[in-house]
Amino acid sequence: MNKDIATPIRTKEIMNKYGFSFKKSLGQNFLIDPNILHNIVSHAELTKEDGAIEIGPGIGALTEHLARAAKKVTAFEIDQRLLPILADTLSPYDNVKILHSDVLKADVHQVIEEEFQDVKNLMVVANLPYYVTTPIILKLLTEGLPIKGMVVMLQKEVADRIAAKPGTKNYGSLSIAIQYYTEASTVMIVPKTVFIPQPNVDSAVIKLVKRDKPPVDVISEDFFFTVTRASFAQRRKTIINNLTSQLPEGKAKKEAIIAALERAEIDPSRRGESLSIPDFARLANELYQVFH
Repeated sequence: MNKDIATPIRTKEIMNKYGFSFKKSLGQNFLIDPNILHNIVSHAELTKEDGAIEIGPGIGALTEHLARAAKKVTAFEIDQRLLPILADTLSPYDNVKILHSDVLKADVHQVIEEEFQDVKNLMVVANLPYYVTTPIILKLLTEGLPIKGMVVMLQKEVADRIAAKPGTKNYGSLSIAIQYYTEASTVMIVPKTVFIPQPNVDSAVIKLVKRDKPPVDVISEDFFFTVTRASFAQRRKTIINNLTSQLPEGKAKKEAIIAALERAEIDPSRRGESLSIPDFARLANELYQVFH
């Protein structure tokens, strides 16, 4: 068994060997607790028939645990300085491939076709860079990739928003967007003390299991998400005020919007956070007639 990368001593040794310094702009925080990595990977429920996609492998701490659990691991790393380090730290594993690429610009479909022909299930497992957490998750969900789900670490406050239920202060358009595609749950809280450098906030690991089909039928997904975003534009405002101020020509169409709310059986004086995903689906389908 190889010595874990993710210990404080080994991490510092590797960094000193390569003279590596953290780039704040890339949101680099390296995990130095093997138990937490083991836990993250166990939530992904990988077998030796499965593949894993990782984003931002750093010096390979999580990658190593994935390599031990999965048939194949492909990781996207944007920081060129880490490539020689990863080649070194992951040299014991022949089932890992590192792509020097920004996942937000990458053709992930193509990568999956090239790298994961012979796996049963595919999971995304990553300690995501905090500054681009949401765009990465949304890209991977909206592109209709053949993945089973994700187990990702991110800022606790973002995890709270993703897994939030209607009627709570964390519930918003992000909760709806992600729960439309997946069943979301927070599986562990991770204290800031297990990273170097220590971030300013605690982290959480969320598990997203892709749904076979969305929980609601909508005429247009794009318009459904436009309506949910508009409904939360200013949280303290009522849904009618948000919709009239945010939707194109909303003020001119106020009467039609009120009529659509009534057909959807939603009181115009409610706030967005009180509406469930089925409520928003009914509303978006009624409003679609008004705006198209």
